[in-house]
Amino acid sequence: MNNAPIGVFDSGVGGLTVAREIMRQLPAESIVYFGDMARVPYGSKSKDTIISFSRQIAAFLMEKNVKAIVIACNTASAFALEAVSDMVDVSVIGVIEPGARAANNATKSKRIGIIATEGTVKSGSYSKVLHRINPDLQVFAKACPLFVPLVEEGWLYDEITKEVADRYLYDLLSYDIDTLVLGCTHYPLIRRTISKVTGDGITLINPAYETAKELEKILEADDMRADGVNVKNEYYVSDGADRFKKFAASILPSDIDNVNYVNIERYESKC
Repeated sequence: MNNAPIGVFDSGVGGLTVAREIMRQLPAESIVYFGDMARVPYGSKSKDTIISFSRQIAAFLMEKNVKAIVIACNTASAFALEAVSDMVDVSVIGVIEPGARAANNATKSKRIGIIATEGTVKSGSYSKVLHRINPDLQVFAKACPLFVPLVEEGWLYDEITKEVADRYLYDLLSYDIDTLVLGCTHYPLIRRTISKVTGDGITLINPAYETAKELEKILEADDMRADGVNVKNEYYVSDGADRFKKFAASILPSDIDNVNYVNIERYESKC
């Protein structure tokens, strides 16, 4: 099992930031990535729907004999982590817990901001985890739905993106936060633009990075680190293979040869 791949999934391309961090920090590991491009975004869908989608994807990843599953989507981490964990016999890691722990460790004022999709903000998932870790924290959340299409358009450093960030972050900054969690996997790609708005006095937390570090700890504890022989990354989508490949090529450290289509809904019967 040591050289079995890591399963990573997201509602689309955003989770590639998590895959990228795994590649950087765990270069000996292979990855099987699934992007649910046909059903993106997850942020506006119900909890039951997201659980159903996540269980289908987990069933597919288990067919690929993965040794762990990373839910590289904040909304799915909020709603489906427990459901996926209950159906598989491998470790399942979401992006919320690692990001929340890092934010708690970083804050000095105990005033933390969260920016995320509407679904993640409405779930209150980051607030719940942060208050479980430290009841004294004050948490302020803001939905930033326009960030995702701006990132997927490739406008990472565009003045329009900066103006949108100014508007979204205005209220959060008025709460004197000293730490800001980038609570959507797309958001690390505009970290530089966001930091221009927040300034040097606010620590930005990238849950993608923290999740990769958490995965490393789990693999180490379970004695399941790969030996780096025959590293192979595979990519699968439910639609939009060409669009996925173009976006992936712009952010991943290695080239993508193939992106394969999967009829993910046929896995409903295997959940």
